[in-house]
Amino acid sequence: MTTTQRLLSPTSISWPLIVGVIATIGAGLSTGIFAEALLADPGAATRWALPILNYARDAVAALTFGGFLIAATVYSPTTQERPRRNITYDAPEWAAILRFSRTAAVIWPVLEVALLIVTYSSVAGTPLSNPDLGAGLWQFLSELELGQIMAWSVIFAVATSIIAVMTTRLAGAAWSLAFSAVTMVPIALTGHAAGAASHTLAVSSIYIHLLAMSAWAGGLIAFLLTAEKNHRLTVYTERYSSIAAWALGLTIYSGFLAAVIRFNSLSELVTSSYGRLLLVKILATVTLALLGLAHRKHTIARLSTTSRPFTRIAAGEVLIMAGVIGVAAAMSNSAPPVPQDPVPDPSPTFLLSQNPVPPYPETINYLTQWRLEPILALVAVLGIVQYVRWARRLKARGDTWSGWRTASWVAGMVLLFWITNGGPTVYGSVLFSAHMFMHMMLAMVVPIFLVIGAPVSLMSRAIPARTDGSRGGREILLAAAHSKYGAFWAHPVIAAVNFAGSLILFYFTDLFTLALTTHVGHLLMVVHFTLAGYMFTNALIGIDPGPTRPSYPLRLLLLFGTMAFHAFFGIAVISSTSVLANEFFGWLGLPWGVNALADQEVGGAITWGIGEFPTVALAISVAVMWGRSEDVKARQVDRRADRDDDAELKAYNEMLATRAHRDR
Repeated sequence: MTTTQRLLSPTSISWPLIVGVIATIGAGLSTGIFAEALLADPGAATRWALPILNYARDAVAALTFGGFLIAATVYSPTTQERPRRNITYDAPEWAAILRFSRTAAVIWPVLEVALLIVTYSSVAGTPLSNPDLGAGLWQFLSELELGQIMAWSVIFAVATSIIAVMTTRLAGAAWSLAFSAVTMVPIALTGHAAGAASHTLAVSSIYIHLLAMSAWAGGLIAFLLTAEKNHRLTVYTERYSSIAAWALGLTIYSGFLAAVIRFNSLSELVTSSYGRLLLVKILATVTLALLGLAHRKHTIARLSTTSRPFTRIAAGEVLIMAGVIGVAAAMSNSAPPVPQDPVPDPSPTFLLSQNPVPPYPETINYLTQWRLEPILALVAVLGIVQYVRWARRLKARGDTWSGWRTASWVAGMVLLFWITNGGPTVYGSVLFSAHMFMHMMLAMVVPIFLVIGAPVSLMSRAIPARTDGSRGGREILLAAAHSKYGAFWAHPVIAAVNFAGSLILFYFTDLFTLALTTHVGHLLMVVHFTLAGYMFTNALIGIDPGPTRPSYPLRLLLLFGTMAFHAFFGIAVISSTSVLANEFFGWLGLPWGVNALADQEVGGAITWGIGEFPTVALAISVAVMWGRSEDVKARQVDRRADRDDDAELKAYNEMLATRAHRDR
């Protein structure tokens, strides 16, 4: 029986927890969040429990997300060196990371319930010891937005814990990771500026910050408590180091955006207690970045001989990270210099769309008006950066990659950035016509550029395949593309039905209103229709793996049938006598005197008209590919004839001669 040797013992986790609680209390005392309220004080127990429970919940969420991130992308589940099909799941670190992640996931919903009760006590000004505490709890959950969001937090946390307990394989770890990321969405929705003018920027930046810190801090703790001192340790450490580098960049990006909406000037970083806490976080982040650099330059290279330097520095990182999470928990319960209260006397436009009234929609304003959406902007920028890196990597090793494909991908991502952060989104949030322009561009124009870029094919060539049974980004994406679920949605007929049928399901139900009135609904709309357009276009002209593509005549038939449905939808919108999402567009009160029904007719015309150009482009592309395939087949036949002295033709002539002789 062998004794396992891990970087840190399981009991070591108590120290970061203690440091985090101390940091929460110290930061809270500096901002006065523990002081007695002048009106409707909920009691000392609630005042002290609220930030501490916030810290505990954030820490457990980070451990769950970070643990499953390590399980899904870093560790190999098998002791075999080159597994092909049947993974044995017998690696000790794999069993340890599953136990760790499951434990954190099971604790998560318990803390969510406790936090919900304490939050209600704080909002209602009712002490926890009051026997009537539960009397208004149902009203809090059913009628107040904060209560509804926190109820969803509990539901999602329970779902995550159930999936985590059932997880035994790599696919389960990936699903648990995805669900833990979804469970963090309500946490972001309850942060600062949830009802202020900077709602969109605040929610997205907080969410990115949560994911980045969870991957960084939670991943490091999970790694240190479960990694074995074996021959794979160096490889595992390098993989986590790459994750930490990305997490550091995302933390700085999201932290900067979050700070912009909370401070009037740089001087408030020093003059306000909230600003001084932010300076502490900045100093801690810089320290962590320097320690990470030390890992990359010195300690990782020495892991094959000794793990002590790495473990000591990493343990120090964990303590600093725990303190940062504690400070962040206290800051989330403190008032920043810029008031994050709801906008006083908001216009009907702001009440419905959560955005101010933009300038008159002239053509130039579509190019000059911007509203940053941090998540979609990040996707576009990183999409360009990573694609160019992969293309350069192929070129550096002597392989070729089409410059036209690179240019097409970059153009598609630039277009995606403008549509989701520029004029189309600014005006698409208040005008149906602008919204349909945004929709058609996302679903029919952007996917053509992205499909021509063939990102999956590039990635599969640029990133080396793993041979130890673990899954990195390459393996996860290819596994999804070749899975039964992926094959179903990528099937040309299903992709066409999804592409066209989603229009009816979306615009003639409450989903349309949900996308117009909520930020999460808007993001889901963008993701769905862009992916639907991508899968349909990829089935027609793509080279990436996934769909079983039909013959070229069937592709043209499928294309024109789908586009005819699009035209029918546009005509239906034009001829409609009622306003879609009337409770939204009919009550905006725009100062330009907009006729909602007339604007809807314009939107229907845009839907009908803008679809013609992508249809023609796709039809030409399919026809060109058809012609090239015939040329390729002809050249293959000619080469085969040269090799075998036209044996196939001679055999055919002999068969005809034999039949003629038999007939005679």
